[in-house]
Formats: sequence, C-alpha cells, structure tokens
Amino acid sequence: MQPIIIVLIILVVLVFIALVKTIQVIPQASAAIVERFGRYTRTLNAGLNIVVPFIDSIRNRIDLREQVVPFPPQPVITQDNLVVNIDTVIYYQVTDARAATYEVASYIQAIEQLTVTTLRNIIGGMDLERTLTSREEINAALRGVLDEATGKWGIRVNRVELKAIEPPTSIQDSMEKQMRADRDKRAAILQAEGVRQSEILRAEGEKQSSILRAEGEAKAAALKAEGEAQAIRTVFESIHAGDADQKLLAYQYLQMLPKIAEGDANKLWIVPSEIGDALKGLSGAMGNFGPLGGGSAGFNPQNPGKGTPAQDTSAERREQPPID
Repeated sequence: MQPIIIVLIILVVLVFIALVKTIQVIPQASAAIVERFGRYTRTLNAGLNIVVPFIDSIRNRIDLREQVVPFPPQPVITQDNLVVNIDTVIYYQVTDARAATYEVASYIQAIEQLTVTTLRNIIGGMDLERTLTSREEINAALRGVLDEATGKWGIRVNRVELKAIEPPTSIQDSMEKQMRADRDKRAAILQAEGVRQSEILRAEGEKQSSILRAEGEAKAAALKAEGEAQAIRTVFESIHAGDADQKLLAYQYLQMLPKIAEGDANKLWIVPSEIGDALKGLSGAMGNFGPLGGGSAGFNPQNPGKGTPAQDTSAERREQPPID
C-alpha cells in the first residue's frame, strides 16, 4: 500500500505544479515573454493567461511603465578643449516586450552607452559658454538620436534631462569673478541712474518752484498796483467830489512836511512848486486873523510847528560898501 500512496502523493504534487505553471497572472502594465522549447511563442498581456506546463516557459517579465534612469557623471570635452562633467537622466518606456528581450542583450546598458557617445558628439561641437546656456538644445538633440536608435529595441525615449554641467574648478573661479564684476558693474550703473534721476527730479522741482514763485510775485505785484491805482482813483474822486479849495490843499501840504523832513540823513529835500501857491493861499487865509506874535512867521523844515522870526536884511544890504 505504501508504494501506491507514495505514487498518489507524487501525482498530486505534479498536478499542483502543473496547475501553477498553467495559470499565469500578469500584473497591469506588465508583459511576459513565453518560449516553447527555447523558441519565442507569444507575449502574455495583463490578466489571467493559460500556458502549457512543462512545455511553455516564462522567459522574461517586463515592466511597461515609464522608467527613470539616472546615469553617473560623464567627462565630456568641449570645442574649446575644456573637460566638463555632465549628469544625465533618461525617461524611457518599453513599447515592444519581444524586441526589448531579443533585439538587445541589456537595453539599460545600451541606452547608457548610446547616451554617452551621443552627448560627446553634441558637446564636442559647442564651446563652454554655449554648453552652459543651451540645455534645451542639447536635450532635444540627444532625445532625437536616442529615440531613433532605440526604436528597433522596442523602447521609446520620452525625455532626456541634463542634471548638472560642472566645468573645471579654475573655470568656475573665473566665472565667479566675472559674475561678481558684472554684478558690481550693474550696481554702479543702477546707482548712477538713480543719482541722475534724483538730480533731474530735483531740478524739475526747483524749476517748477521758481516758475510758481515768479507767477505768484507777478500776480501779487499786479494786485498791489491795481490796489494802489484803485486807492489813487478813489482819493482823486473823493477830492473832486468834495470840491477841495486852496486852504484845504495848503493844510495837507503842511501836514506832509514833517514826514518829508524826518531822518538825520535828509540833507536836501525839494519843495514842489505848487506849495508856494498853497502857502500864499494859507497866508492869505491866516491874515484875516491878524499877525501872530507881532511879526510874520517863518518856516522851519525840521520843526514845522515852530516859526523863526523874520529878519529884514535890506538895511544891512544898504550899509555894505560897494565892492570894487
């Protein structure tokens, strides 16, 4: 009985293994290559698949999702004979699992080596300055070459990125000095522009202030002249309306004489010719009241209120001998 039991157990185990090998579950976004007796048969897609146990075998399972592969820095020589280290990142996706399995031994290594050689060809035709400022151009050229070369491998290169471009240390120091000099130059230019703009604004302000001040003074002078003209016109009209006589005018002249004589520096002052007629009229008016102080009164310009006694010099003038 024991041999029969052992055989049954072996059969059960074989059936279980056959079932396991027969039913193949492929995850989403994956594919599997099936070989029969070492020859490619078909590609299993995502889901439940049935294969012939012990005859069909799974050669390779491939992830169909987009993959990201960073490559280590690669030394590249530019057109001006400078060595720069460039880090690259490749975004690729397997579109044909059979070609990726049978057309190339290791598509990751193949993409890396193809990236290095293509990058050296592209950078070799550029100088350092253009290399540092033409990342988009380098990415586009590199992607075009890789996509064309990897198409027969069943791989599509979606994007190529340059992570870093590191020039030599001496070049970095020179670039830093140049950048510092450019920043100092721009700062000096901006400061000069600021001072220039400030001076222009200050000059404009002073100009506007002078113009406004001159306009204000001109208006003030015009208003003052107009006021004086109006005052003179009013006085003139008042005088004519009041019909002033000679006595009133003579009195006004006498009131103005003390103001004319004020000040120690007044050595010479001129009496208008009209004042004689005014004084005659005033003396005529005062003659009606009789002589003041027994004699005629003189006029003292320093003190008009007080008179000086009149002196008759006709006798003295007659007694003097004639001059030969």
